[in-house]
Amino acid sequence: MAKLYFHYSTMNAGKSTILLQAAHNYRERGMAPYLLTALLDGRAGYGRIASRIGIGADAETFDPQDDLFTRLETRLAQGPVACVFIDEAQFLTPDQVWQLARAVDDLRVPVMCYGLRVDFRGDLFPGSATLLALADEMREVRTICHCGKKATMVVRLGPDGQALRDGAQVQIGGNETYVALCRRHWRAALSDG
Repeated sequence: MAKLYFHYSTMNAGKSTILLQAAHNYRERGMAPYLLTALLDGRAGYGRIASRIGIGADAETFDPQDDLFTRLETRLAQGPVACVFIDEAQFLTPDQVWQLARAVDDLRVPVMCYGLRVDFRGDLFPGSATLLALADEMREVRTICHCGKKATMVVRLGPDGQALRDGAQVQIGGNETYVALCRRHWRAALSDG
């Protein structure tokens, strides 16, 4: 039975690594995965999903204007798809999450989304909020804070290396820009007592 999955975490937890491993497992068994990633994030090259540990795969891109139900319907008409994998799922629009849910229900294709739950301010991304509401199954990908506790938050660092409190929700970056922390250390980094 097809389901909509949401694998969520903070930055640097290994979400893309898990996605790439799962897609590899499908290919290894002779089944076709369909990989999508946000056009917005070109850190690994546009149309590429890559992990910090050095593995990667080509993918098609999506942007906020894409109708993902139609994209999946068109792709399925070209041949079987065992599973759809979406990286950077926090960049999905709420409408696109509903389109993916419809694809699961009507096209009977499993969809696995991987993305951030919250931004550097502790606010949900709109795509993540809708995935939290609609996903059939949710799985937390865990990473740790420098203190050893589970990291659930992320700070964005400014040019001076200090945590920022304000700014646009989306700013593409990696280890040079973001640090995963537990809630206590996130509050401390923001001087929030």
